[in-house]
Amino acid sequence: MRKLIALLIISLSPAAQAQNWDPDWETAEEELLRHFRALLQFDTSDPPGRELPAAEYLRDVLEAEGIPVEMLSVDPERPNVVARLEGNGSEEPLLIMAHTDVVNVDPEKWTFPPFSATVDGGYVYGRGAVDDKDNLAAGLMVMLELKRQNVPLARDVIFLAESGEEGAVEYGIEFMVNEHFDKIEAEFCLAEGGSVARVNREVMYSGVQTVEKLPYRLELVATGVAGHGSVPLQNNSVVRLAKAISAIADWRSPIRLNETTYTYFERLASISPPDAGERYLAVLDSGRASEADEYFLAYEPRHASMLRSSLSPTIFDGGYRINVIPSEARASVDFRALPDENIEEFLDSIRGVIGDEAIEVSLGVRNTRPAGQASINTVAFTTIEEKTEEHYGVITLPTMSTGATDMAYLRARGVQCYGIGPAIDREDAALGFGAHSDQERILISELNRFLRFNWDVVIDLAAEK
Repeated sequence: MRKLIALLIISLSPAAQAQNWDPDWETAEEELLRHFRALLQFDTSDPPGRELPAAEYLRDVLEAEGIPVEMLSVDPERPNVVARLEGNGSEEPLLIMAHTDVVNVDPEKWTFPPFSATVDGGYVYGRGAVDDKDNLAAGLMVMLELKRQNVPLARDVIFLAESGEEGAVEYGIEFMVNEHFDKIEAEFCLAEGGSVARVNREVMYSGVQTVEKLPYRLELVATGVAGHGSVPLQNNSVVRLAKAISAIADWRSPIRLNETTYTYFERLASISPPDAGERYLAVLDSGRASEADEYFLAYEPRHASMLRSSLSPTIFDGGYRINVIPSEARASVDFRALPDENIEEFLDSIRGVIGDEAIEVSLGVRNTRPAGQASINTVAFTTIEEKTEEHYGVITLPTMSTGATDMAYLRARGVQCYGIGPAIDREDAALGFGAHSDQERILISELNRFLRFNWDVVIDLAAEK
């Protein structure tokens, strides 16, 4: 009798029910590759920005399965696709988001044509392969299979294929949040921004983005007296600007951790060799953090950037003739702020570091992002951790991205957003195979595993229990 009861309990468990809803994976993976390659073959480069062909493809595939679809846009050439599967309303919706645009390309630098979706050696090559048509195709397949399996849902599951992520958010997420938030409002969101790290073909850990730094453009303007280049002047604007740039490049803004970065370094230490692990733990101790920071600045600059608001001089503009000392010189600095940074106070700190009243410090024009952070203490993050362990067998590290994603707009409206992604070889970026590279690619086997991971996360979060 005890065995019979145990079997009955197992058969009624959510995990057992989820198995009944599993797709025919061999067929689903063949279809995934077909949709993925079709989406890669649309040239949705931004700039100039024309996502319409990809949007129409998604609409047609979804509608063919009887899934309601809307196309919403500022510009009819740049629509956003919204599809919704309704649940019983007992829980708030889940949003699956990906973008249809890609960064532009120089075709001459590609071995395989950038919009050919060439399959070679187990990889698919093409612009958007890992940014972000992998998430786009996986999200599409999850929606199709939820419908085909007739999965009873506790939450509405919403699919958003947005335009303009690569620098024109006024057509995409900004428009959707400002004008159609009711169409995409959700408790949780899964989007780009994370990945599973492989080193020497071995999976090491999964990074899930829960917060991101905010991009600003810092402008420095130096003024002085114009004169003949044959007579050096102490108030030469170019020299003043060079000294100012040097001063802020050498400045270490204060180290400040948040929930995500503290947990990130703590967990990273647990899977690292002893010497590296000790450095990651040292970051958590205010008395020892500066030692680790020195090492990061020299050998792990991404980790150094995760500790603080950062400044990277990128543009220098001064002078127009070899024999003329200009009265003005300008520079632009890529300023990435921690999400809770007081911007005006930080600018005052920069002015103090420069120490030259002839240098004007201000913010220039740039499409920044609103501040917001997803908690790591939610059922969604716990589910992602559990499914990562099941599918990849590794620990999950919550991460703060030093770059920017469109999740920031949703987090600012209270949506708990988590950036996920397939397993990517860490070596690929340096070899020119990563996002925005000239040979962007993804392993088909890892795209398939990412689909299964996505499916299990969505089933666990959204299906009726």
